Amino acid sequence: MTILIADSGSTKTDWLYTDAEGNSQVIQTKGINPFFRLSDDIYQELKSELFPKVSEVDEVFFYGAGIINTERGNVVKEALSPLYPNAKIEANSDVLAAARALFKHSTGIACILGTGSNACLYNGETVEFGIPPLGFILGDECSGAVLGRKLLGDYFKNVMPEELRKRFAEKYNVSQAGVLEKVYRTERPNKYLAGFAPFLSENISEIYCETLVRKSIIEFLERNVLQIPEARNYRLGFSGSIAWNFKPIIEKAAIEYGFSAPFIIQKPIEHLNDYHTNSKK
Repeated sequence: MTILIADSGSTKTDWLYTDAEGNSQVIQTKGINPFFRLSDDIYQELKSELFPKVSEVDEVFFYGAGIINTERGNVVKEALSPLYPNAKIEANSDVLAAARALFKHSTGIACILGTGSNACLYNGETVEFGIPPLGFILGDECSGAVLGRKLLGDYFKNVMPEELRKRFAEKYNVSQAGVLEKVYRTERPNKYLAGFAPFLSENISEIYCETLVRKSIIEFLERNVLQIPEARNYRLGFSGSIAWNFKPIIEKAAIEYGFSAPFIIQKPIEHLNDYHTNSKK
């Protein structure tokens, strides 16, 4: 049995192919978000970037941002089906990927902190209760996009401390006009905004940066996790680049809010391979 697993965000897609002997190969392509892209567009991209490396497979498990319902999942399935016509193909949300990677067949609250953010109650098989992320304008608390948005706002409004403003200007050389163009008039502004989040981890010893991250994770906990009924009765887990880079701050905030120390992973992909492999035994 050969298995192809994808963990896709708005920025990039990690693919893990495992052959019948258990040998694995990791492939990376651009982000595939069916909320913004069409099946033919995705198909053409994967035909050139993925198919030459993996031409035959028995099962495909695709997990991605933007798969909020069956309709969006079908956008991805219709792109993959011509490439792998004999394969069983599933398309599920990225939050289900995080849940399966974090908790396998146990219950828990699974959270994503990457380019976007999300949280759900997982019952060991499916997502039982979810909080709508709403994107970086209305929600996505503590996501890379929102952290980047806050940084840029503080930079241009002179809220950021002067020494950090100098570092920020040297690193990114941004102009107000250029940022407004990128955010309001080009595609994938969330990806653009998330590109500024590394500045926080690089300068996390500065009080301004640590405070911005701490307040953001508190916003995430209060506006997402604690909206889940009886949230403190469940184990808490996080996945994603933001979660991984700010692990100590997240652990401290979670404990302060009455949770045990959360389980935090950077990427779900290898844990998903274990989940799907062991599910067949």
